[in-house]
Amino acid sequence: MRFNVRALALVLAGCAYAQNSTYDVLDYVDQLIGTANGGDVFAGATLPYGMAKAVADTDAGDNQGGFTTENANVSGFSSMHDSGTGGSPSLGNFALFPYTSCAGDDVNGCKYPKTSRKIKYVESSVKASPGYFGLELVSGVRAEMTATQHTSLFRFSFPAVDASGATASPLILLDLTDLSDSRQDNGTIHVDAATGRMTGNARFIPSFGVGNYVLYFCADFKGAPIRDNGIFVNTRASADVRDLTLARSINGYPLPGGGFVRFTSLVRDTAILARVGVSFISSQQACSSAESEIPSFDFNSTQTAAGKMWRDKISPIKVSTNGVQASILTNFYSGIYRTMVNPQDYTGENPLWQSSEPYFDSFYCIWDLFRSQMPFLTILDPATIGRQIRSLIDTYKHLGWLPDCRMSLCKGYTQGGSNADNVLADAYIKGVSDAIDWQTGYEAIVKDAEVEPYFWSIEGRGGLDSWKSLGYIPAQDFDYKGTGTMTRSVSRTLEYSYNDFALTQIANGLGGKESDIEKYTKRSGNWQNLFKADQTSRGFTGFLQPKYLNKTFGFQDPITCSNVDPNPSSVCSLQRTAVETFESSIWEYSFFVPHDQATLITLFGGPSQFVRRLDYMHDQNITYIGNEPAFLTVFQYHYAGRPALSAKRSHVYIPDYFGITNDGLPGNDDSGTMGAFVALSMMGLFPNPGQDVYFIIPPYFESVSITSPITGKTSTIRNINFDAAYKNIYIQSATLNGEPYMKNWIDHSFFTEGKVLVLTLGSVESAWGTRVVDLPPSLGKYQGFGNSTGDSNSTAEAGNGTVTSVAKRATVFASEEVEGLLGSKTGAKYWATEEG
Repeated sequence: MRFNVRALALVLAGCAYAQNSTYDVLDYVDQLIGTANGGDVFAGATLPYGMAKAVADTDAGDNQGGFTTENANVSGFSSMHDSGTGGSPSLGNFALFPYTSCAGDDVNGCKYPKTSRKIKYVESSVKASPGYFGLELVSGVRAEMTATQHTSLFRFSFPAVDASGATASPLILLDLTDLSDSRQDNGTIHVDAATGRMTGNARFIPSFGVGNYVLYFCADFKGAPIRDNGIFVNTRASADVRDLTLARSINGYPLPGGGFVRFTSLVRDTAILARVGVSFISSQQACSSAESEIPSFDFNSTQTAAGKMWRDKISPIKVSTNGVQASILTNFYSGIYRTMVNPQDYTGENPLWQSSEPYFDSFYCIWDLFRSQMPFLTILDPATIGRQIRSLIDTYKHLGWLPDCRMSLCKGYTQGGSNADNVLADAYIKGVSDAIDWQTGYEAIVKDAEVEPYFWSIEGRGGLDSWKSLGYIPAQDFDYKGTGTMTRSVSRTLEYSYNDFALTQIANGLGGKESDIEKYTKRSGNWQNLFKADQTSRGFTGFLQPKYLNKTFGFQDPITCSNVDPNPSSVCSLQRTAVETFESSIWEYSFFVPHDQATLITLFGGPSQFVRRLDYMHDQNITYIGNEPAFLTVFQYHYAGRPALSAKRSHVYIPDYFGITNDGLPGNDDSGTMGAFVALSMMGLFPNPGQDVYFIIPPYFESVSITSPITGKTSTIRNINFDAAYKNIYIQSATLNGEPYMKNWIDHSFFTEGKVLVLTLGSVESAWGTRVVDLPPSLGKYQGFGNSTGDSNSTAEAGNGTVTSVAKRATVFASEEVEGLLGSKTGAKYWATEEG
């Protein structure tokens, strides 16, 4: 009897999905992951990409996201935050603070400066779900919050009596401050005597950039009759004054000040609602947004609507729950959730220029986002990525440059290359096209490659004269055209190389740009000019090194700025005294050639030496998975024909470094990049950003289904022989839409066309995905790959994304002699032999 294998595979995949598709994805979102140990995650109430972000602000050292779970004090509840940013705390503007009553029933009996009013919270009381956050202060006040796009809604439930036993007369203050105490002069507030409405604004500075911004607010209250209201300055308050303008103060610390509203006595469990609209345009716009978004102060319906928005955004990705621990599901969906907290949609809230285009902010920073967060959203939410791309291009139109980092309407610091170039290329080659002006986008990328800005620490690239004439960024460069920190010459050379490659990705598609393609393809190889073939480190030879204007090499210990750097005084960031790599070592940066791994493998001595070096870097903890340059190195074994090792590395890093506890992240979340790394790894398809390449490893679930929001088609990855103990993590064979599939990578059409990838798993490494023809595309030639028949012709051509080969190595892997190959002496010997 004949049957259609492809049809059967599709039916079986559909059955596996249908049996496990009834759960609510929000049940597996834990917003508190990353709220301790420097994760800096925003744990509060917001919408996907929402501007309003309500949460409790604490005084812990790692309070960049506002709230932490590190036994800190709560200083207020504010409506603007970023997530996982590192650096100085961001936003946290116009905090509210509730008192059950003031001592002596006098408004001056309440403490107003946040340093003196802060108070502990009950740790067991903290509750968070998408669109909701709540906790109880030790004063007995329960604070809950939800949000719409521009408005936070707080619900404060007060005890009927205060700590002294007196009848409660609650007071809520609004403070003209932010998390970083960055308020400048002329903070203003007006309190309406009749309604208690508070309006005003203040000027602040960004946490990782230049310039300043003005934010406006509009706060209304409901739930009990108003007793009185007014303003406070420093430690004193008055119900007789309702207008205030504040200077910063003479000692540089922002003088405390703001408004208050006090209510009449309450019966038990009475709640007072505070609705706070925010705007970068005006208080009038803040009020208008609040009135239209939450007209009736209905907390429950607002929370329900927020939850539904999150559910709709996350639900396109469904997995089989068969045999999977709840912790795995929580890790997966919590990571997905965090990818949509930042960047933030400020459309209609940009006072800097007039435009009908979308405006997104909190690209914080694209050096991080391009590696995982934005490529992940290209799968899950391509419409929003399209709007973000339009925003980046519109920023170029009005400010002259694509941003590399942006927050609070301000230009952020550039960490390396012009990495918005990579973001545009990634979206372009994956077909994100809705209303995007790609010609102008291409113009912007070319400008990054050709024109040096005056201040390249915040936009564009520096050292372009040397880049063009020498083919690298020199250490101690002579650069009279622009100003920036003369550091990071090695990492900038690598990033500029890849930025130029990204340019060719768009040029190829636009057509008629052959000369550009030739020029920038050549420049994308500039990284090789810093390769020092005789440089040694830890028993390995051949590393990148800094080079001077006179074309002689300098020296930086390849281990400097690594996770095991023995020198605690190494300076590795944007300081003027920093070294030639940014936030990582030459050991790790030497692998950052995403577009030409074939040439890099050859320079490293062939595939076995490449694998040996990758193994050493990971096994000796030289790399740090808590920082984004490590992400790609987990999967670069694919280029050496060892996709099984990528799967093995993934299954080390995810459970060991990414947990579901409050301190479960290995570093700050960087606007969801850590979350995206987890989600993509668990899905089994990790991108090489800027290229139409996804590395295939087995998903962490029996099946994963992703419904494209653009085409409505559902793609499925299904594991045969899946086991929840994750012993069978090595692909033995695969089919794509029912046909045998040997490549160890796949392209984006998998998602848009709704394809079905079925992986048969086993407990040992196999021949699948190991031939040269199975490897991801590379600009250079794959060389040094042996074969099972001893054929000496082992070179593969790889030009313009096409890979061909005569290598045949499958039979060796299939033999029982290499059972247990992974990590075995037999396996190491085999690869050394095949290397020749």
